Amino acid sequence: MSDSTWTSTSMPYLTPRERGQADAWGAEAAARGGKGGQRIVHAGEVPAPDEVADLLGVAPGEAVVVRRRVIELDGLPVELTDTYYPTAIARGTRLAERGKIPGGAVTLLAELGHRGVRVREDVTARMPGPDERETLRLDTGEPVLRLSRVTFDDTDRPIQADLMLMPAHRQRLRYEIQVE
Repeated sequence: MSDSTWTSTSMPYLTPRERGQADAWGAEAAARGGKGGQRIVHAGEVPAPDEVADLLGVAPGEAVVVRRRVIELDGLPVELTDTYYPTAIARGTRLAERGKIPGGAVTLLAELGHRGVRVREDVTARMPGPDERETLRLDTGEPVLRLSRVTFDDTDRPIQADLMLMPAHRQRLRYEIQVE
């Protein structure tokens, strides 16, 4: 890929895929001439950290399902993503397993009857911790962007919370807003 800065939009990651389609990241990377992949480093139930509890509307420490992933572009780590789900939605599903989900998690959520209709995102910048710097292959002094996203269904119930960390110098976030 010729441009070292990646422009990312959220909409493809919120829309269920058609049966047989690749997940949104794989499709987006391929459309730009690259190969997108991910390594799932953990999946299963964990106690909800305070921030996640707030995003999902559960008590701190209450069990939630997490999928921890290292997102890769052409084999290089470009993002760390932890995606959390309420256990009432994810327990006993592929969301709680380490395997790849055909079409991505948003597609599986829709198949399970949970379609996101509203999203709230917060973006901040900070310096990475030593493990984050090592995993993302950053030099000392290179900051990261941290995107926190919560997805709500049509009853305004939180169904998914994402905490993403990405190298700031390699990322541009694009938001397009349509006022009706």
